Amino acid sequence: MTTQGNRIEVIFDIETKRFFDEIKARKPEDLGISIVSAYRREIDSDFKEIKGEMKSFWESDFNLMWGWFEEADRIIGYNSLGFDVPAVNGIYQGDFSKLKHFDVMKIIKDVFGHRVKLDSVAKECLGQGKIAGGAEAVSWWAKGDPESLANLKKYCEMDVEVTKGVYDYGLKNKKLRFKDHWNELREIEVDFSYPKDEGTNDSKLQMGLF
Repeated sequence: MTTQGNRIEVIFDIETKRFFDEIKARKPEDLGISIVSAYRREIDSDFKEIKGEMKSFWESDFNLMWGWFEEADRIIGYNSLGFDVPAVNGIYQGDFSKLKHFDVMKIIKDVFGHRVKLDSVAKECLGQGKIAGGAEAVSWWAKGDPESLANLKKYCEMDVEVTKGVYDYGLKNKKLRFKDHWNELREIEVDFSYPKDEGTNDSKLQMGLF
């Protein structure tokens, strides 16, 4: 149970079993999900974190994670609407896209006009980037030994931590910094505050931020 006026946020990331070039289809839901990592937290009306918990879910545990997403006031990801959400929709009993998603990269693209890698934003906002890439994640899953799976779990959870850091930076500073495709340092204004109308659906949430 949450205190009245508090909100539940879930920051998440997924890793897939295959690459697009390994299969004929071009849909994220056809790649298969190896692991989902998520950080669930309760925040007060001033966006102060009251408590939080990180969990990772392997395929056998997927049924245990739906409650986290379904109860969330905001589900935060990076390029989640373009990749993670449709991938998860392939295993969700319902329409995962109808939940309360908040895609940080979509907001950057809407303001800046171009897609920007999470690593680029993290390096300028947090002073650190990602610890590995998608190629390593698929390779670790394919190997399947305990050490490789431990590396996969660590990588996915670190991506969640980095996404959380970037989101919190934008929430606090109302701006994000990154180097663009031409290695020029950029800074954009962002507004991650919640709409006054708590009944706002996802599409209005994303559109109403600017």
